[in-house]
Amino acid sequence: WDDQEALLRDDYRILRYDHRGLGQSDAPEGPYTFPMLLADAIGLMDHVGVDKTHWCGLSIGGMMGYGMAQEHGDRLLSLIACDSRPDAPPDYQDYFQHRIDVAAEEGMEGLVESTISRWFTPESVEANIPVLDKVRAMIRGTDQTGHAGCCQALKTLAFGSRLGEIRVPTLIMGGSKDKGAPPEALSDAADAIPGAKHVMIPEAGHISNLENP
Repeated sequence: WDDQEALLRDDYRILRYDHRGLGQSDAPEGPYTFPMLLADAIGLMDHVGVDKTHWCGLSIGGMMGYGMAQEHGDRLLSLIACDSRPDAPPDYQDYFQHRIDVAAEEGMEGLVESTISRWFTPESVEANIPVLDKVRAMIRGTDQTGHAGCCQALKTLAFGSRLGEIRVPTLIMGGSKDKGAPPEALSDAADAIPGAKHVMIPEAGHISNLENP
């Protein structure tokens, strides 16, 4: 979120954090669950004195946003879910089990190039745009236990049936070439949320804010 934070910092108080298991946060043994991740977010907001927030998340962060809007709508001013589908169909569940299995056999290095190919468009991969090395380093630096815990949570993703309960202003954004959260899935999600808007980001895959900021 570096590029976006630079544009917003003068007008908003911005709180960014690493989910449990990721970045510099602790990586306790999993599996993790979405209720657990939502409780982490609420606990952090309480700790730093954030009563209400505009929630903006990408991928698992946007998925959490659906849950936050359903379970803690009184704490949200708005929801911006980027490249985030609301449910995990069987093939999606299988993909995250595959990630767990590959990491167990080969370490995180075994996931680097396959993840880059899934997250970014073929054109960006072919051109090896500079941001790819930043993302490669992020993948390599991810704790394997934390990665597995988050993958277990993603296998249980199931916010779709309650999208109609969301009452906060909602914007759903996603790359036009996102393989994990394709435009049709995001359009259907927006249709299920009263008043929600769906915007496609051209020439972008799953990490749309990095590929086409």
